[in-house]
Amino acid sequence: MTTGITNLIAGLALGTGLFAGAALADDRTPAPEGAAVYFISPQDGDTVKGPVHVVFGLKGMGVAPAGTEKANTGHHHLIIDVDLPPFDENVPMDDQHRHFGGGQTETEVTLAPGTHTLQLLLADQNHIPHNPPVYSQKITITVTE
Repeated sequence: MTTGITNLIAGLALGTGLFAGAALADDRTPAPEGAAVYFISPQDGDTVKGPVHVVFGLKGMGVAPAGTEKANTGHHHLIIDVDLPPFDENVPMDDQHRHFGGGQTETEVTLAPGTHTLQLLLADQNHIPHNPPVYSQKITITVTE
């Protein structure tokens, strides 16, 4: 009986938006089949001088600034030295989760000398990853002085 009541309360809370920070999978913006995001540069295993020039690639979708609601578009997020964030929440905004809400497709990133991982994640007008999520392979680069 307790499980049934708990499930009912959780269902009502989700239905009324009490968990506004998370999006239901069906509420996420759809991504077309075959959409892909990738690094044009640098490539996995590259050794580069800082600052690192990063160029984003996108196939099967278009780029639009954050806040722009247009089918089959999104904007880039560069994930540095951490795993991907939850796909049903807004992408965090900090040094490890760089937002390119202006529709940028390249950037210069200052990273300390050493080994770093980079990954791209596309998100919709509200900074929530698409369904299914569109993200690149994680690459490893070495930064020299």
